Amino acid sequence: MCSTLMNSRPTGSGSDGIKNAAIRPREKGWRNGVLEGRGDGSALQERPSFTKSVFAAGTAKRRAEMLRRKAGLAAQDGEEEEQESAGRRVRGAVPPERPLSASEWKKLKEASDSPQNFDIQMMTAMFLSGAELDIAKSLLTFVAMETGTLSYQLLLRYLTLCVSRGHDAEVFDVYEIMRRSFQSLDTGASSLFIKSFSRTARWKEALSVLQDIKKVLTPSPRNYGDIIAGAVVHNDMATAWALYDEVLEKGLSPHQETWSTLFRGGERQEAESDHQEKLLSILLYMRNNQVYPQQGLAGGIKTWFESLAGQKWRGSWTSVNPKGACRCCGSHLESIQLSADEFQQLKDRVMADIIQGRDVFKKTTPEELERFKAFVQGKPAFDVVVDGLNVANITKGKQSETLLAVVSELEKHMLQPSRSWDRRNMNLVQQKAHCFFTENISEDDPFLLYATLHSGNHCRFVSRDLMRDHKACLPDGATRRLFFKWQRGHQLVSIPSYDTVVQTSGSSWHVPYDDSEDRSSYEVPQRWLCLANTQ
Repeated sequence: MCSTLMNSRPTGSGSDGIKNAAIRPREKGWRNGVLEGRGDGSALQERPSFTKSVFAAGTAKRRAEMLRRKAGLAAQDGEEEEQESAGRRVRGAVPPERPLSASEWKKLKEASDSPQNFDIQMMTAMFLSGAELDIAKSLLTFVAMETGTLSYQLLLRYLTLCVSRGHDAEVFDVYEIMRRSFQSLDTGASSLFIKSFSRTARWKEALSVLQDIKKVLTPSPRNYGDIIAGAVVHNDMATAWALYDEVLEKGLSPHQETWSTLFRGGERQEAESDHQEKLLSILLYMRNNQVYPQQGLAGGIKTWFESLAGQKWRGSWTSVNPKGACRCCGSHLESIQLSADEFQQLKDRVMADIIQGRDVFKKTTPEELERFKAFVQGKPAFDVVVDGLNVANITKGKQSETLLAVVSELEKHMLQPSRSWDRRNMNLVQQKAHCFFTENISEDDPFLLYATLHSGNHCRFVSRDLMRDHKACLPDGATRRLFFKWQRGHQLVSIPSYDTVVQTSGSSWHVPYDDSEDRSSYEVPQRWLCLANTQ
C-alpha cells in the first residue's frame, strides 16, 4: 500500500545532523522538525511547523478534545456519567433518609422491582449515595431477623461502606463476624481489612491478613502500600522498608502514594542513617523505569532534600530551555542521543522482534521484505527516512506539494496523476531521493524502522505515527524504554536535545514531574524540579 522514501548521505558527509536533505540545503531548511521553503522552480507555500512535540504532556488530550469538537460531540460531565452508571447498577434502589424498622424495610422490599436481590442492591445504593452508617446497620438488622443470617456478599458491601467512610471501629466488628462465619476471605475483603487496620493502632494485624493473601496469590502494591503507611505513621521504618523491598523483589511497581509516605517518614530520620540512601534509590528507580512523580510527590521530594541536616539543598520548580539547560541552575541535562552500545542493543532487538517478528508477514510478504532489504543495503546510509503518506496527509488535497516540501514516503497509488498527487511534484521528489514502493497490502512502519536503524545512529525519520504497537512488540521494559528514548531523539516532530528522566550530577538532581493529569503514557512532562546543593 505504501512506499518508502529515503534521502541518502553522500560519500564523505559527516554524522552530525542532516547533511543531505532531499531538498537541497541551500533551498530548504529545517524548522521544528519540518522541512520548509521553496524548491526547484516551483513555488511551495510554507508549511506550518509543529510548535510542540507530540510527546509533550497533554498533547494527546488536546488533540482528542479538538477531534471531539470537530465531530460536534459535547463531553459529558464525569459526575453525571458516574451517577448514571451507579443508577443502572442498583436498578433504581433509593436508600431511605433515616434508619428503618424491620416492618418498614419489609414494605420497601415488597415494593421493589427485584425483591430477591433487594438487600445487595440497597447496600450498594447506600455506598454510592453516601448514606449514614445507622441506616445501613438497620438494613443488616432486618436481613438478619428475616433470614437468620447475613450473606458474604452483603457483608462485603457493608464492609466497603465502612472502610470508605472511615468507620474503622465498625470494621473491626465486621472482621470478627466474617472470620467466624466463613472459612476464608476473598482478596477484596482482605484488601479492605488491610486498608482499615493499617490506619489504626492495630496496624500490625494487617500483616497477618497480608500473609493470608500470600497463600493464594501475590498481594497488590496497594496492599503493601497501606501497611507501609501504617508502619511509617507508627515510626517503624524497619518494617516499612522491609515491605518496600519485598514489593521490588516481587517485581511489583510501587504506588506513588507509597513513595510519598516514605519521603515523609524520611524527614524524621537522622541524616547519617541508611534512610537517605534508600530514599535516593527511589529516585534511581524512577530513572531506570522512566517514572515521573506527580506534583504532590515531587513536593515531598523537595521538602525531604531541604530538611536534610547538615546539608544545604535548595529546590526550585523550573523548566528546560531548547538547548537542554535548566532555567534555574543553568546545568545541562543528559543528551537524548543513544550511545553506540545502546543503539546497537536497540537495533538488534527491533530487527528481531519487530522487523523479523513472528507476525511480520501479516504486514508484508517474504519476497517484499527481501526486496526491501536489498534496496536498503545497496544504498549509502540514509540521513532521513520519511513516512510520506502519514506526513503528506497533514494537508488534504495538496499531498504531493506537502510531500515534496517534507520529503515523503510514497504509496503505490501516489504515482497515478491526480489533483492530490501531481506527477510533476512526484517526479521532483524521485529526483531528490531514493524511493521504494511497497504493495498496497503492506504496513509501512516496519520498513521505516528498518531503513532508519540500518543507516545508523545519526539517521532521523519523519512520521506522525507514535509507533506504540511496535514498541509493545519488544520483549522487556528496558528495551521499550530504550526505543522510546531513541524515538524521541530521532523522530522529526520537534526533537529535544535532552532526555526526560530523573538525573543527577552529584551536586544537583533534576526530576521531571507531572503538573497535571493530562499526560498519556507515551508523553513526557515539561516541568522539572531542580535540586541544587548550595554548600
